[in-house]
Amino acid sequence: MTETEIKLQWDGTAKQAHALIERKGYVISEPRTLENDQLFDLLSGGLRQSDQILRLRRTFSLERGPRAMVTYKGPAKREIYKSREEIEFDVSDPDTFTLVLDRLGYYPGFRYEKYRTMFTTSGEPGIITLDETPIGVYLELEGPQYWIDSTAARLDFPVSQFLNSSYAALYRKHREQHPDAPANMIFDS
Repeated sequence: MTETEIKLQWDGTAKQAHALIERKGYVISEPRTLENDQLFDLLSGGLRQSDQILRLRRTFSLERGPRAMVTYKGPAKREIYKSREEIEFDVSDPDTFTLVLDRLGYYPGFRYEKYRTMFTTSGEPGIITLDETPIGVYLELEGPQYWIDSTAARLDFPVSQFLNSSYAALYRKHREQHPDAPANMIFDS
């Protein structure tokens, strides 16, 4: 599967973003969930250097309980949008999966957290996510390019505000401006 997406930095509160998304006709498809993402790489940094990602995501929501998912993302094509191959699957035992990665020479690298709420609307092919992160609130639009363009316009965001960066890249930039920030993008408590 090919994932096509952009991020939009939101200057207000998550509550304000949530209200805007619902005013524009979208409804919650996945309730607010804590996502704890751990990236893995070889000691050489080979995955990062080749713009690939191997991620273990652990989530917890009151409605669904705990879940763990592995994601591989291939090298990205970054223009206005970011498009890349994405392969995902659930794992029932994330600790054992991590042990297997260790035996194969992969080590845990960057870790990041966010509270994510997902929105959709009937008859449309994309997903809006509302991400509350330690560095601010972001909207992520994932779907066909025409849908991203029309949805961003409906939310009053011009193309000039599209971001095609990962959270790891956004956090590296944040740390350049805030040298005392921790190495990982995680919440204090």
